Amino acid sequence: MALDVGKKAPAFNLQNQKGEKIRLSSFAGEKNVVLYFYPKAMTPGCTVQACGIRDSKKEFAKLDTVVLGVSPDPVSRLEKFREKQDLNFDLLSDENHVIAEKYGVWGLKKFMGREFMGILRTSFIIGKDGKIKEVISKVNTKTHHDDVIRYIKENLK
Repeated sequence: MALDVGKKAPAFNLQNQKGEKIRLSSFAGEKNVVLYFYPKAMTPGCTVQACGIRDSKKEFAKLDTVVLGVSPDPVSRLEKFREKQDLNFDLLSDENHVIAEKYGVWGLKKFMGREFMGILRTSFIIGKDGKIKEVISKVNTKTHHDDVIRYIKENLK
């Protein structure tokens, strides 16, 4: 079960695609954060979602918002994904799914009759105050960027 709106977003300190540490606290008071959890880099749905964000970077910047993608992929796979798709935002590695568990997005999934544990595709919009403003659990990978931008424009001016 994902975290509730109004709660303080759990802190994290994860490596990005370059191996640099990224902390949620470094954006406090200055930027809204879209923290989106996705199952696996370089898969069709995750690529569509990431490319929509890439193409909307200027719009996010105008809204004082940074986007961070989190997956259980190793740093090396994230770098390949970023290069292949020319992504312009940080991807964070949560190989042991510690942060996904803190956010309540590590759970049982079903695919082609098989059950397994993995990332439940979910996005969190975190305000400059560090609190969760919105949780999107039914993510449409094709419209995700527009859905998030619309929410920020309407609610976080």
